[in-house]
Amino acid sequence: MLDFKQLKRLQKQDLSALPEIKVSLLGDTATQFLSTAIKGVGVERGFRINLMEAEYNQVERQVMDPASDLYQHGAKYTVVFQSTHKLLEQYSLMDATEWSSLADKRLNFINTVCAQVEGKIICMNYPEIEDTIFGSYANKIEGSFTYQIRKLNYELMRLAEQFPNLFICDIAGLQNKFGRDWMFDSSVYVSTEMIFSIDALPYVASRVLDIVSAIEGRFKKCLILDLDNTVWGGIVGDDGWENIQIGHGLGIGKAFSEFQQWVKKLKNRGIVICVCSKNDEEKAKEPFLKNPEMVLRLEDVSVFVANWENKADNIRTIQQILNVGFDSMVFLDDNPAERAIVRENVPGVIVPELPEDPGDYLEYLYSLNLFETASYSNADKDRTKQYQVEAERVVAAKKFTNEADFLKSLNMVSVVEGFTKFNTPRVAQLSQRSNQFNLRTIRYTEDQISAMEQSDSFKTFSFTLEDKFGDNGLICVVILELKDNQTAFIDTWFMSCRVLKRGMENFTLNTIVKWCRENGIKTIIGEYIPTLKNGMVKKHYPNLTFAVTDKENQWSLDVDKYIERECYIAKK
Repeated sequence: MLDFKQLKRLQKQDLSALPEIKVSLLGDTATQFLSTAIKGVGVERGFRINLMEAEYNQVERQVMDPASDLYQHGAKYTVVFQSTHKLLEQYSLMDATEWSSLADKRLNFINTVCAQVEGKIICMNYPEIEDTIFGSYANKIEGSFTYQIRKLNYELMRLAEQFPNLFICDIAGLQNKFGRDWMFDSSVYVSTEMIFSIDALPYVASRVLDIVSAIEGRFKKCLILDLDNTVWGGIVGDDGWENIQIGHGLGIGKAFSEFQQWVKKLKNRGIVICVCSKNDEEKAKEPFLKNPEMVLRLEDVSVFVANWENKADNIRTIQQILNVGFDSMVFLDDNPAERAIVRENVPGVIVPELPEDPGDYLEYLYSLNLFETASYSNADKDRTKQYQVEAERVVAAKKFTNEADFLKSLNMVSVVEGFTKFNTPRVAQLSQRSNQFNLRTIRYTEDQISAMEQSDSFKTFSFTLEDKFGDNGLICVVILELKDNQTAFIDTWFMSCRVLKRGMENFTLNTIVKWCRENGIKTIIGEYIPTLKNGMVKKHYPNLTFAVTDKENQWSLDVDKYIERECYIAKK
């Protein structure tokens, strides 16, 4: 974690090449240093933050006044920081008969913010201040400040479930991790009205940018693990699977078991777990198969690579199988030399500097918040199996010298339909997460997607893909905007990179053209909006025989002249 001075220095660089993101910061205490930290972490994450910092303690006015700086700025993200200190001040000045209404009043205001302010709302929650008016008995008194703060934080989470545009920045969790005395400096607060200590600012700003990065599609999808002295204690090749340090008794084995529990939870959440170990594969797999103390099993691992090759090369192999960006990967290894090799040779992969003591692994990893997400669905739980099946496909493809023969052998079928109550959450999630194969990278919420499905101005398509190895689920989405009776504009076209090189692009376009012909559409317009991540589809439309137009990054297709493209996918 960079310190405050380092974050400040980052902003002196030439930032013109970085994508701009507009952010508004509303606070009821001094936020100048927080705004500096947010902009600095933004640079660290590859963003140029155009930040509007509202005047001191003007949160309500900014929200309620339509002519305020907040609405003039038109930010994509609005950060709301109303401190526990100011809330305690309000509470202290209230009549005791009103104490029980404190949380509800604040929640009503946050509800108003979500309803009135455009874009994403990042609301910081409320670290506790124990005023000791009731002591521990405060937990039984609804009017106590402790009770009201805990109620406020709980109901804030429930509010976030109701509003898709509301995201909670968990600074209360930071205080739980690092302690109140570290996070808050009373001498600084008294003289400056600044709530956060200088040491805490980078962590708070990082949590804000974790949320922004996840919404912008920059998040971690894959955790790659070394084995010896990372997943278990000892060296399995020397000690044998029976004697590795693992288990829930006393000793260092307990630390490795709890580390595995953390990894298992990530897998259950949808993070892809891979192994990259310098080992004989048979020996490396024995603990997973034979040791009853192991929490992780082979079925939890999507790609298992154990050999004596360079780990950087093996990570490249894993990347080719998964078809995700290196910047979506996290690599954990106890060996400093191996970490250095991967950092140097595979740019983009996050390689945390694990502590020497395995007992400290988890607490250190907790502090990094590596796996922030902006969405979650039940489909995420199936991701491990999907990537395991993809690894089987990669092996099977090597048996064919002719690509067409391999594709025919897959027996691929696709279900094509519009957006339904069943698939709309998944469509919205893919809209938020898809980066590489995404022609315009426009993000949509569930409500927006449902509205387009109901509108006569749009035609929606969703595509699944299943083959003899398994079902990939929903993997492609196209939204056509009907400009007039004869012209359709491809508002959205994104696809999972897991199904590249299987002819899905051809099948999708064949399907679109067929619908257009049946409905009198003569011209299809496609547009490519470049981002840092979607360079792979720069030539997408020219490769599909779209013709150049007089508008930059736009191409057109004559529906009547289109010749159906070859593919080996059947419509189910």
